[in-house]
Amino acid sequence: MPDFSPTEYAVPGFVALVLIEMIWAWRKRPEAYEPKDTFTSLAFGLGSTVSSLLFGGAFFALFLWVWEFRLFDIPWTWWAFALAFVLDDLKYYWVHRFGHRVRWFWASHVNHHSSQHYNLSTALRQTWTGYLTLGFAFALPLVLLGFHPAMIAICAGFNLIYQFWIHTEAIDKMPRWFEAVMNTPSHHRVHHATNPRYLDRNYAGVFIVWDKMFGTFEPEAEDETIRYGIVKQLGSFNLLWAVFHEWIGIAQDMWRAPWKHKLSYLLREPGWTHDGSRETSDQIREGWLERQGAEEKSVSYENRIAGEAEAA
Repeated sequence: MPDFSPTEYAVPGFVALVLIEMIWAWRKRPEAYEPKDTFTSLAFGLGSTVSSLLFGGAFFALFLWVWEFRLFDIPWTWWAFALAFVLDDLKYYWVHRFGHRVRWFWASHVNHHSSQHYNLSTALRQTWTGYLTLGFAFALPLVLLGFHPAMIAICAGFNLIYQFWIHTEAIDKMPRWFEAVMNTPSHHRVHHATNPRYLDRNYAGVFIVWDKMFGTFEPEAEDETIRYGIVKQLGSFNLLWAVFHEWIGIAQDMWRAPWKHKLSYLLREPGWTHDGSRETSDQIREGWLERQGAEEKSVSYENRIAGEAEAA
């Protein structure tokens, strides 16, 4: 069993690429970086690393215990790694989707979306509280199949490394064949957008085909400027508020809610309220689609009237 952590070796590359992108932004797009925002992202990354060191060992020990009950003995071979990588990415898709569709999971994942900028430093804006969501449980089926926990961890590391480079506006589109199969900066910009048409779309880690298979794919429109961040922006660079604001919001909502609705504020989608005082991403998108339809009907009617006037 190899003792190898791909992300540790990737850190110098991360730093170098952030610096290169900063130079590009300074020359081409100065608004791409904001010092306080970048500092917050880097602090998130540091805190996430500490959190992983504190809790990662316990989860790995749990995986090793579960592995004792495996169905198959999967060897350390190239084909096993390839299969584990694909299955781990499928697992990531569903963990990520739950991260947007269940408020308990969103309270942790929202950290990654809280920046209103989209650059390589945003990729480092990782959660400190992921261990509270029990998202690790999504990997247990792979362990039970017989993939060694270390193999799964290595594949997850390479998955994370791949996702780093797609957090940029410096790259427009990749070749069409690549865009069709792989996650790209264009696809992931959609995922980080707050535009109604883009909300809760493109969950893929490496392979965008999962979104196409499960009906969550949305291409980047050339005629619409992307707005990044979250629906209700933080409005602050306070690090602790950025880390814990959604957990605080959940606690406040559960405290105020009637007993029969308390658990729903933890398990329903973000934005759900028992009294309809806020909107979910689905409701925001539906409202936008209705307005788009009304506008199209209005334009069509005006064009028809204009055509009749010209004919007269």
